[in-house]
Amino acid sequence: MLLEMFSFAFVQRALAAGVFISLSCAVLGCFLVLRRYAMIGDGLAHVGFGAVALGFLLGLSPIMVSIPVVMAVSLWILRLGEKTTLYGETAIGLASSLAVALGVLIAGVSGGFNVDLFSYLFGSILAITGVEVALSVILSAVVLAAVRLFYADLFAITYDEDFARVSGVRTERFNRLLILLTALTVTLGIRVVGTLLVSSLIIFPAVTALQFSRGFRATILIAMAAGVFSVAVGIVVSFLMDLPTGAVIVLVNFILFAGAFGWNRFSRGGS
Repeated sequence: MLLEMFSFAFVQRALAAGVFISLSCAVLGCFLVLRRYAMIGDGLAHVGFGAVALGFLLGLSPIMVSIPVVMAVSLWILRLGEKTTLYGETAIGLASSLAVALGVLIAGVSGGFNVDLFSYLFGSILAITGVEVALSVILSAVVLAAVRLFYADLFAITYDEDFARVSGVRTERFNRLLILLTALTVTLGIRVVGTLLVSSLIIFPAVTALQFSRGFRATILIAMAAGVFSVAVGIVVSFLMDLPTGAVIVLVNFILFAGAFGWNRFSRGGS
């Protein structure tokens, strides 16, 4: 039964998309968690819900509508935090609550919540199409390539933004890059675990990897491995046991974190 499931095209599509998206989420999560900006994923996921509802209302691809909308709102959130007296989490709360309200309003205008809209709330990776797989692979590759290319600058602003600024790093530019990459990744992750759970793909692998911290590069590699493992196991378990895939992926992530946290405590003598 286990080997047979991999012969199904929809399982192959789910694994391909899930692996690439989990890699992007894990890598960006390491930067965001250390900057105490992890909840940006949750806020942008709520924005994604409003954009998905708008896509259904207009009869357009929800993902194609979500990508520019979420990226634009992410820049607005960043600007609110930089140019006003609002703290980052306050700006995130404003944007996410407004987006959810607009999403519910749009859903009501278009005839209420339907099965398609619910699939974006809770994820539907096993129903992902070939076009969505290609989009996920291409855009995830763009995210990973950008992080690889600008790794040194992103690392600098993550650990000490003020020092990076006086050292000549254009911090505003790389803050925008990080937030845009996050917006892109969150939009793709919505299809995997849904708007309600997508932030878990960013947070859990990163905090799991930090339990084994052996330098930042090692942390990123461990986070990537944890992210891919949780998605792959989540898909297999959900298929075999007929359970919601997104929820299972999150639970596997939590189990990995709990195990890593417990091991970290044990190795330090329970301190």
